[in-house]
Amino acid sequence: MIFVTVGTHEQQFDRLVRYMDEYANKYKEDVVIQFGYSSYKCKYATAINFLSMDEMNKYIDKADVVITHGGPSSFLSVIQKDKKVIVVPRLEKFGEHVNNHQADFLKKSAINLKECYFPYLTLRIWLR
Repeated sequence: MIFVTVGTHEQQFDRLVRYMDEYANKYKEDVVIQFGYSSYKCKYATAINFLSMDEMNKYIDKADVVITHGGPSSFLSVIQKDKKVIVVPRLEKFGEHVNNHQADFLKKSAINLKECYFPYLTLRIWLR
């Protein structure tokens, strides 16, 4: 199972939610998405707007892979559980955040976080 979390920031992250919903259909993968304030309506993945910390931890524990936004507390908690994690930063140009601080932080931190995969840093066109 793939667990996706976009956190609780008050802006949408439709780019990631849509991509992972379509991924669930294309690859017939069990995908659970915590979609927060995103407006995209999932057709194939299990969609939950918000989760308590206990519920979030249960999904992380069950997941084979966790995909998270670029908030450090989100992806560092996944690393602590020794799970595979993919980090996708929210970007200003898509109306996902007020600036690009998540991408900036990941660029500076990536060298020290070998447990994470940062598609933004290796494939700049990923999730356009």
